Formats: sequence, C-alpha cells, structure tokens
Amino acid sequence: MSALPGIAWNPDCMLQPLAFYVLLAAGFGLCLYLFATLKAEIQGLLRRSLAERQQLQILESALGDARLTVQSLETDLREVERQTGMLVAPAPARSGLNLSKRTQVLRMHRAGQDSAGIAAVLALPRSEVELLIKVQRIVVGQI
Repeated sequence: MSALPGIAWNPDCMLQPLAFYVLLAAGFGLCLYLFATLKAEIQGLLRRSLAERQQLQILESALGDARLTVQSLETDLREVERQTGMLVAPAPARSGLNLSKRTQVLRMHRAGQDSAGIAAVLALPRSEVELLIKVQRIVVGQI
C-alpha cells in the first residue's frame, strides 16, 4: 500500500503538519478574539470618559454660578450691614450688677475693703462699685 517501494505508509507523518496548522489557526483566532474584545473595551472606556468629562464640565459651570451668587450675596450683605449700622442705634449694654452683687459690694465695703479690691473680686467695673458706695452714703445720710 505504499506508493514508494521500501517506504511504509505512516499516518502519523500526515497528522503532524496538520496539527501544527490547526494549532497555529487556533492561536491566531484567539489573538483575533482578544484584539476585538480589547478594542471594544477601549471604546467603552472612551465613551465613559467622555460622559464623565461632560458631567465634570456641567459641575464646574454650576460651581462657577454658585460662586458668583455667593459673591453677589456677600456684596448685598455688606451693603445691608452698612445701611443698618447707620440707621439703628446699638442696644444699650446691660449692667451685670444684680441685687446679690449690690449686697456683696456693700458688705465688703462695710468690712473695710477698698473699691478696687471689691471690683476685682466681684468682676465688676470699679466705677460701678464706687457709684454704689456713694449712693449708699447718700441714703444713709438722709436717714
């Protein structure tokens, strides 16, 4: 069954080149598949990147508008504060002196402490302490 005398026909000889070409075609097909999927993935990433860039531009535009609005509001607030300062008198400061402090001032004065020491101990202005002492002297003098 051999075509040449003395040479035996071996089917493995025929399959070796065929197996090589099959493996080569499979490798080439796999490379083609990987190339196509990589190209599709890159296109998807580019589309996503473009969409994110557009969203970022929209956000930056909104942020710029918000900054302009805040600056406008700050200008308006300064103007209102300036006008308010001219129109309304400030509220008078409340005296920190209540009846118990008044009593303490008079007791300490009767005990012989000076007005500066009393003011320091009770955290009161010295002028208020002196005024209380003078008023007490006037009231005692009239009795």
